[in-house]
Amino acid sequence: MKRFILPAFAALAVALPAAAETETYTVDPAHTRPTYEVLHFGYSLQRGRFDKTSGKITLDVAAKKGSADITIDAASIDSGIPKLDDHLKSEDFFNVAKNPLITFKSGNFAFDGDNVKSATGELTMNGITRPVTLTANIFKCAPHPMTKKKQCGGDFVTTLKRSDFGMKYALGPLADEVTLHIPVESIKD
Repeated sequence: MKRFILPAFAALAVALPAAAETETYTVDPAHTRPTYEVLHFGYSLQRGRFDKTSGKITLDVAAKKGSADITIDAASIDSGIPKLDDHLKSEDFFNVAKNPLITFKSGNFAFDGDNVKSATGELTMNGITRPVTLTANIFKCAPHPMTKKKQCGGDFVTTLKRSDFGMKYALGPLADEVTLHIPVESIKD
């Protein structure tokens, strides 16, 4: 009887679906450079970026769970105009001397099938924390075509009011609404 039970358990174990697995990814700073857009005095949509980003992302696609812990160096802001960058780093905007980091922390990912559709969490900027939802325009996990390492990436977007983060300089002429894009690529640890 024992010689029939052991093979039966082995066959059952093979037939059961694999247990959910949480995978951890490290953000690739070379391919993760958040950008912003703001209407400038009603004339044009001005764009800039942040050049230094780091963080970790976890995914459990089978369980439809994920988390993100992203850090942006506020002093790495680049508008393309050095004098404007100095002003953006000042107390009128990001106050980088007092608040050097922008962070996004989320433990609430929404999925559509195996793809992340959004990440809801807390954005801390200029020392103020507010809830935000980043919506994925695209999202993909696959082996990198060159390194063959598993990677996940996407393009996430949210719109916020800069005044909610204490940035009230020139409100009116300079729009309050800012669109934040976070293109992210991450490599499996």
